[in-house]
Amino acid sequence: MSTARPAAPQKTAQPKAVVKAAVKASSKAPAKPPAPLSIQDYLRKILTSHVYDVAIESPLDEARSLSRRLGHHVFFKREDKQPVFSFKLRGAYNKMAGLSKAQLAKGVICASAGNHAQGVALGAKRLGCQATIVMPTTTPQVKIDAVRHFGGDHVQIVLHGESYSDAALHAKELERKKGMTFVHPFDDPDVIAGQGTVAMEILRQHAGPIDAIFVAIGGGGLISGVAAYVKAVRPEVKVIGVQMSDSDAMVRSVKAGERVTLSDVGLFSDGTAVKLVGEETLRLTRELVDDIVTVNTDAVCAAIKDIYQDTRSIVEPAGALGVAALKQYAERHGGQGKTYIAINCGANMNFDRLRFVAERAEVGEEREALLAVTIPEERGSFKRFCETVGPRSVTEFNYRISDEKRAHVFVGLSTKEKGESRQIAKAFKAEGFATVDLTHDELAKTHIRHMVGGRSPLAAGERLYSFIFPERPGALMGFLTSLPPGWNISLFHYRNQGADYGRILVGLQVPENEAKRIPKVLDKLGYVYVDETRNPVYQLFLR
Repeated sequence: MSTARPAAPQKTAQPKAVVKAAVKASSKAPAKPPAPLSIQDYLRKILTSHVYDVAIESPLDEARSLSRRLGHHVFFKREDKQPVFSFKLRGAYNKMAGLSKAQLAKGVICASAGNHAQGVALGAKRLGCQATIVMPTTTPQVKIDAVRHFGGDHVQIVLHGESYSDAALHAKELERKKGMTFVHPFDDPDVIAGQGTVAMEILRQHAGPIDAIFVAIGGGGLISGVAAYVKAVRPEVKVIGVQMSDSDAMVRSVKAGERVTLSDVGLFSDGTAVKLVGEETLRLTRELVDDIVTVNTDAVCAAIKDIYQDTRSIVEPAGALGVAALKQYAERHGGQGKTYIAINCGANMNFDRLRFVAERAEVGEEREALLAVTIPEERGSFKRFCETVGPRSVTEFNYRISDEKRAHVFVGLSTKEKGESRQIAKAFKAEGFATVDLTHDELAKTHIRHMVGGRSPLAAGERLYSFIFPERPGALMGFLTSLPPGWNISLFHYRNQGADYGRILVGLQVPENEAKRIPKVLDKLGYVYVDETRNPVYQLFLR
């Protein structure tokens, strides 16, 4: 999406008579809308922005682990270290600091359910003005509490509507009624200029070559400010935008040449879940941004893990978009030794999302293969299955007896490189096992993996046991192959949770004449176990 850059305006001398004539003519002509700000206008606004009363110059940290993996020089711009854990306070405060005393006396208003609201709240407290913040009624209490924390007595929170759109409409109505100043989260030149200070810091902190800077896009305020500064100062540096594949309003708008409103957006990356981008941000993105890539949920989860491994910090999904795009871009373009910078733009992560992120991170990096394998119910078939698994670590194993002739197993296996799941599926097929590669199947990853089970008429006489065993390579396969050959496994559930000890649930059908042997056999295995056969949950849902 390369385009010609607007040239800086040229100043030329004008005769006095011409100037007087122009002034006279302009007094009669209808007022024209102001000309769009040029790249040089934005450069001046960024250089004179008022952000450091509340913002810090965030670090530019080398990502050593990710750099080694990718073969490039990777750096993270740590906007997650800002006082509100996001870049948003830069633009919000710059807008508010430029208001007159009369405007501040009437107060400011915004609509936001997250980072922008916290930035406005902190700005109001610093400037001593009142801020009304309209948030949807569905906003988590943790975010409401955060806004109150940063704004104190200077903030009034109004809960209205079920979505950001509802809240924004109500905020505009209050703006008209009370004469307050609306602080837009992205579509305002002063807000854009405040965000542009991120790029100013990057170019000051890294004087050497930079091949590309990766920037998350929601409404477009951050990338507009970054692109304006970079292209004015070092136009050879590429600015790459990134959006979620289910919230790609900017991508569609750039292609259409006008703003496109999405009917709905994905909410995993709630910080970039914007249905309609700004008019000014679209103009700047079309003129200045080199490319925009899209990433999916799994890639973002993997990027959150990558950032954690290098920084020991957990960013929110929107904060990891830049890293997800950087990895995708590096793989697509190949080579070595390039310098790539990703802006980690926020860290307001909901704690309850961490379980989902951890589970999907391995799939996103394709370090886990998910397969559905059909095994004939005949002697020796399970041993062949274990031999085919080989030395790979088993990350998940789900099975429930349901057919007299065949068993359907949902299995997860650790992998070392992308595309390996297809090779594993071929290996199982070569051994005569019908296999379906589910690594990229959203239904399987989100739901089916948790639903393998239920009652079965073939599970007569089943006894249920839970086991705890030390996590080490081969431990699970060792357990499976150590049971007496005459004992049938009717249920099996295991999921690697990243701990030192693994937990498995096993249903066993043991011949009646061998029932007395069960304690001796299980004790010999050496694992802690509990007889769960009378557990009421088992009786209700699986018996």
